[in-house]
Amino acid sequence: MSLQSTDQIADLLTRIRNAISANKTEILVPTSKLKVAIVEILVKNGYLASYDIQEGTPRGILHVVINNPGEIAKINEITKVSKPGRRVYSAAAELPVVKSGRGAVIVSTSKGLMTGREAKKNGLGGEILVRVW
Repeated sequence: MSLQSTDQIADLLTRIRNAISANKTEILVPTSKLKVAIVEILVKNGYLASYDIQEGTPRGILHVVINNPGEIAKINEITKVSKPGRRVYSAAAELPVVKSGRGAVIVSTSKGLMTGREAKKNGLGGEILVRVW
């Protein structure tokens, strides 16, 4: 069995969705800089409880806490927008608003990953990676 997935973002989001539907509170994922950046944004915006990185060889493990025990998950839906077969780009003025502002999109800009609100405020467009609410 290989730890390498062809689409690492889709693998991360699928693991999060499966854990939520199975009422799990945490997941372990092989780490990468992109996954850490996405999880960091989700934690900062209150969709996930916390995360930490456990060093290992050949790669570390990303330990993601979805919600604390006794709480319900704050994520109702999390999907990948831009896929390897169809990339989705947007200008700063046309970045989508999710659920009247209650949700968020994660955008890959020239200044790094950020939410759609931050990208719009900074006047940056880019590839829309994730939609969450």
